[in-house]
Amino acid sequence: MADAPNVVFFFSDQQRWDTCGCYGQQLDVTPNLDRMAAEGVRFEHAFTCQPVCGPARSALQTGKYPESVGCWRNNIHLPLDEKTIAHWFTEWGYQTAYVGKWHLASGPEPELNHRDRPVPPEYRGGWDWWCASDVLEFTSHSYDGHMFRGDGSVYEFPEGRYRVDAVTDVAIEFLQTRDDDRPFFLFVSYIEPHHQNDHNCYEGPTGSKERWADYEVPGDLVDTEGDWRENLPDYLGCCNALDGALGRIREELAAQGIGDDTLVISTSDHGSHFRTRNSEYKRSCHDGCLRIPMVACGPGFTGGRVVEELVSNIDLPPTFLQAAGIPVPDVYHGRALQPLADGTAQDWPQEVFAQISESQTGRCVRTARWTYSVSVPERRGSSAVYFEEYLYDNQTDPHQRCNLVRETEHADVRAELRETLLRRMAEAGESEAIILPPPA
Repeated sequence: MADAPNVVFFFSDQQRWDTCGCYGQQLDVTPNLDRMAAEGVRFEHAFTCQPVCGPARSALQTGKYPESVGCWRNNIHLPLDEKTIAHWFTEWGYQTAYVGKWHLASGPEPELNHRDRPVPPEYRGGWDWWCASDVLEFTSHSYDGHMFRGDGSVYEFPEGRYRVDAVTDVAIEFLQTRDDDRPFFLFVSYIEPHHQNDHNCYEGPTGSKERWADYEVPGDLVDTEGDWRENLPDYLGCCNALDGALGRIREELAAQGIGDDTLVISTSDHGSHFRTRNSEYKRSCHDGCLRIPMVACGPGFTGGRVVEELVSNIDLPPTFLQAAGIPVPDVYHGRALQPLADGTAQDWPQEVFAQISESQTGRCVRTARWTYSVSVPERRGSSAVYFEEYLYDNQTDPHQRCNLVRETEHADVRAELRETLLRRMAEAGESEAIILPPPA
């Protein structure tokens, strides 16, 4: 294992791609991520496979789409018999550590409510070193709260310490106390920039409303309702705090002399459309909540390369394993990103696939040009019948303001995308379904 690289996964929650300078943000929100992109590889068109917190996390842990895992909505715990990335890395000699938000340990049964209690070891997905809360927004706010250590004891956030910084303090603690004789996989999962549920708003560091007031309105939000006007400065403040945390972690890696031996990947579980597409912040097929930042830097990801192909966070589990030389299981639904990073990829998919839940039962494919989405209003895991709901031409309508799903001149496009979507659903292990035209 002497040559095995370390892995740090830096994971934000509900962060749009366009909050980052390397994706076009005009304000200086993410200088550390921008530097990392200049050194490593930036994925220009990265998307989530499920725009809901728990399901997206289940995919990252298992390498499989959430419907296949059974975690198709929030409040379903990760099955105890699932072999996770932590199990794989442990078998191959790595020390594994998880810090922050977990969101995979609770179910609707009272005895499975770990949302504000310590997560029992058997519900931690095989992660060894541990300091986390199942639902971090239930045990903390922006400037107060706690997580639970592996022995169940409480880690209280220092008084006046912003939550991003308190979580990062623990990540640094692991890096400084880890087993120096083994490579490690550190998974740091933040709640920011997710809204604070019980306060019904985004909470950036003190002063964010003033510091980030002069923002450019994203094109998909212009002239819409929603609550972005009152929340975007704090949202950007959250993202800037995360960027500072990324800088601290990379500085610690450099100080220990292991920066060049560590693969750092930064991304998010989904974005936010600020209640402009439905009554929530996510749970739709639109780029505002599907498109995410994704930057990798370290072994296998160098040179300031920009990858234009469409990728998904379902591609990250095989990427982690390949980085460590661990064979990728056949049951994984994604593909390792290393061939895209070094220019050797062949037959890369021309679309990404996403499952959508809670607001509806939805499925969609996003190609370079088109977004095509189908749904039924019932809130369940899957359906035998879907109805076409959205068709957007991302080439002529990049902000997805004009739904073409009922336009007869696009019947051939819909037919082709329908077959693509059904194929992707089958590849994800879903039962056979039919897709019907939109109802009258």
